Parts: sequence; C-alpha cells; structure tokens
Amino acid sequence: MQIQEPNQGKHFALFNLGFRPFFLFAALSSMLLMSYWLILLSKTQPGYQYYQLSQIWHGHEMLFGYAVAVIAGFLLTAVRNWTSIQTPYGAQLAGLFLLWLAGRLLPIFAELITPLPAVLIAVTDLLFLPLIALVIGVPVIRSGNYRNLVFVIILLALTLANALIHLQLLGITQTTLGSGLQLGLGLIIVVMIVMGGRVIPFFTERALAFEAKRYRWLEASVIPLAAAWLIADLSPFTLIANLLAALNAAVHLLRLSGWFKLRMLRNPLIWVLHLAYLFIPLGFALKALSGMASLSPYLAIHAFAAGAIGSMTIGMMARVSLGHTARPLKLAKITVVAFILMMISGLIRVFLPLIPELHSVSIHISGGLWVIAWLLFLIPYTPILLQPRLDGQFG
Repeated sequence: MQIQEPNQGKHFALFNLGFRPFFLFAALSSMLLMSYWLILLSKTQPGYQYYQLSQIWHGHEMLFGYAVAVIAGFLLTAVRNWTSIQTPYGAQLAGLFLLWLAGRLLPIFAELITPLPAVLIAVTDLLFLPLIALVIGVPVIRSGNYRNLVFVIILLALTLANALIHLQLLGITQTTLGSGLQLGLGLIIVVMIVMGGRVIPFFTERALAFEAKRYRWLEASVIPLAAAWLIADLSPFTLIANLLAALNAAVHLLRLSGWFKLRMLRNPLIWVLHLAYLFIPLGFALKALSGMASLSPYLAIHAFAAGAIGSMTIGMMARVSLGHTARPLKLAKITVVAFILMMISGLIRVFLPLIPELHSVSIHISGGLWVIAWLLFLIPYTPILLQPRLDGQFG
C-alpha cells in the first residue's frame, strides 16, 4: 500500500504528522505543569477545585497529560510507518490535539477563572484516549498488522484507568482514584517495555553496527511478567506482587545487558535510551524492597515516573524528531545537557528522599532540573517540529 502524500506546506508543518504537535506540547506542558506544581507546593494548604488536592492533579496530568501526549504522538507516527496507511494530519490531527489541550486547560480555567461543570472536565479528558485507539486501530486492522493491536488494548486500558480517577472525583465511587493512578503508571511502563524492546536495540545496532543479543525466551516473557506484576500490584496479594517485581527487575537487567555496547557512550542519542531503560529495573527493585523493608513506595513510583518516563520520553522525542524530519542524527550540545539534567532530576527524586529531612528539598531540586531540561530541549526542537522535512517529503 502506498501512502497518498498531501500537499506540502512551505513554512508551517505542525500538523503534518502526529509526533509534531504532541511532542512539542508534551515538552511545553511538562515544563509548565511542573512549574505550576512547585508553585502549588509552596502554598500552606495546596488545594484544587476539580482534582481536590494538588497532588492528585499533579499525578494525573503527568500521566494522562504529558506522558499520554508522547505516546499518542509516537503511535500516530509509528502506525503510519507500520501500515503504510495515512494517520490523521491537517484538520483531523489539529482536532485531536485541541481535544488533548482542552483536557489540560479546563481544570486550570476552573481553578483560576471560574468554576466549570465537573462532568464537562471529566468527559473532555476521557474522550482523547479512545479516539487515539480508534484512529490507530483502523489502519492496523486494515493492513492486517494485528500484532500492534496490543497498543489499542493498552490505550483502552488507560481509558479505564483514567475513568477510575474521574469516577471518584465526580463522587460516583469512593476508592477508585488510587487504583486509577496506579494502573495508569503501570500501563505506561508496559508501553515503554514494549517499545523499548523494539527501538532501543534497533537504534543501537544502526548507530554502532553491531548485533544486539536478544533472548527469545526473555522477549516472550517480558510482557506477561509485567502484566502479571501490574495485576498483582492492584490486588491484596502483596507478597506475590513483591516477588513478581523482583523477577521483573532481574529480567529487565538481563534484557538491557544484551543491548549494551561500550562505545555507545560516545553517542548521546543511544546512551540516553539505555540509561532511561535502566530506571525500569530500578523501579521494580525498589517496588520489591518497599514491600520487604520500611522503604517508601513513592521511591519506586518516581523511579518509574521521574526516572524512566522522563528520560525515555526526552530521548525518544529527540531521536524520532530528527529521523522523521530527515535531519542528521546529531544533537546540539544544549540537548545533551538536557539529557544529563533529566537523568540527575530522576536520581535526585528517587534517592534524596532517603534522607527524610531532604524530602521537600529533593522535590524542588528535581522539579527545577526537570523544568530546565525541557526548556533546553525546546530551544532547538521547536523549529524542528514546526518546520517541514529537509527532504521535501510530507510528514
């Protein structure tokens, strides 16, 4: 199947392909959301009109705002390549993007300007993920590319997780909000496990001209093991969840070791993805330890969130944006600094709270570095994401 190429604009390409608006505004929103979160923390009693507590708003927006935007941009772009069928562009893509943006802005509008109906905020936010599942599911089915239906299933499961949060906020349920956040984070980790296993060894092999080691039994087991852990983690069976977390930590360390090549340290586009993936077994290890020792479960949560999601998204967005705009795979020094700051941000958020007196300080230092990292990313990548491909093709 051949993709019918639309007419190419000469100057403005933001809505040519899914990665462009969602990567650009995921980075921008992540920077602004974190800045606003740090401001809310400085209040004596941080509260929120719809989300009730600023902590709930922070967790929801970092997962279902920023992280989901990166996933949507990646899938809208990847499905076009996998199926050779055009995914939404132009007005359709702009409509999807505006729906996502409305989900971010309506709660803040209700907080700072005037109250809005809670149902309007919930429905607006809940519509986005099913629509993304639909627009990627149709070309996947039409092309017979059925193995990638796993992403449709994950997007629908993320919709369920989001619904569990909104149902409690609307007063319909009493105890589903925590499970929704927990399920949402776990599903995003599963997405990174699936996509990391595909693209990290592939990018490494292309950059370094070597064959990554893949264990067939391991590749067949990583998704079932992660899914089993997530189900157990949502259940009362704490011991089983801890054992599965420990097993997942070992499996992902072994998986990552097969992709390793020492000379990758000379290529920031490669080492950032490897180090980002390393936060996943770290998160699993901390999850197991939190159940066996007096260790805060929030350390594992932030190993996954501030560590894995933060570093994986900035690294993947940098690589994909260059490749899909036909630019050389070379980074500006400012982007390498952004990678380093993002890594440090994750490490500080995970390990500095081990000293109880530094818990509050760690949040502000980590959050500040997070904001600076995304600002440095946006400086070179904003024009890249706005301007057409260098080879004149559409996309």
